[in-house]
Amino acid sequence: MDEYPEPVHEPAAGALDPRAELSEFLRTRRARLRPQDVGLPDYGRYRRVPGLRREELAQLAGVSVAYYTRLEQGNGRHVSAEVLDAIARALRLSDAEHAHLTHLAKPKQKKKPAGRAQQVRGPLRTLLDTMDGVPAILVGRRSDILVWNRMAAAVFGDWAELPAREQNWARLVFLRPEYRELFVDWEHKASDVVSQLRMDAGSHPNDPRLSALVGELSVKSEEFRRLWATHDVKERCHGIQRLHHPLVGELDLRLESFHQADAHEQMLVTYHAEPNSPSAEALRLLASWGADATRAGTSTPSARTA
Repeated sequence: MDEYPEPVHEPAAGALDPRAELSEFLRTRRARLRPQDVGLPDYGRYRRVPGLRREELAQLAGVSVAYYTRLEQGNGRHVSAEVLDAIARALRLSDAEHAHLTHLAKPKQKKKPAGRAQQVRGPLRTLLDTMDGVPAILVGRRSDILVWNRMAAAVFGDWAELPAREQNWARLVFLRPEYRELFVDWEHKASDVVSQLRMDAGSHPNDPRLSALVGELSVKSEEFRRLWATHDVKERCHGIQRLHHPLVGELDLRLESFHQADAHEQMLVTYHAEPNSPSAEALRLLASWGADATRAGTSTPSARTA
């Protein structure tokens, strides 16, 4: 098993507060629901809060207003799984949001510190090497890019040219202008990155490197601050990734992602084109051009590591 040391981040001012995270998550989920969405009467201009009132949400979940108020104030220490399930149903949470709520309200004690080095099994690196015509990336906690293959370097740039701390999707998307040009729908990509960071924050509220990353991006990027404040969470498993590559132009690639069975915090992400499509031909050209296809640095025939 190969071990990749964590990039060193400057400590952020303050840390992520689990109680505040729980409070804001519930408040924002409640605010997005309208009374008519859940079969309640709408009093129009007489409503003084956006979305549902606390008493309305408590009624839908079958709990007392005082109980729900304490939970929304961040006091979820003794809440039961059944109550969380009821609140999740009342708020119409997605599976990812339900899991995030559970992590925030009933955080598990981690056996290993959140800031430990991320480890990648050697066979995974070999697997990426063998995926010669398919861009493939192994992404870890905090959107750190751990391993990638030659085709990923041809499509996204050879990250080996960057310092280890910069080999991170959040840093690339929010702090590097070339990635704003690369992604046709940059806003959607940025939202995905932030939503997945939120999932990490729920699972690892005491991760100092995550706190430092959020703190730095909040200072340097107005877009990041705006998206972080929405408290949206999701796990992207598949979809279409549209890119504007500087050498071959438009690429429409199908994204598929797979969690590792023995390292669930790591995700193998692959990108492939429909057979006989213009994007498939573009990938074939990039593969044939080798080193000339990389947007940053020099490509090599083996998977690169952080």
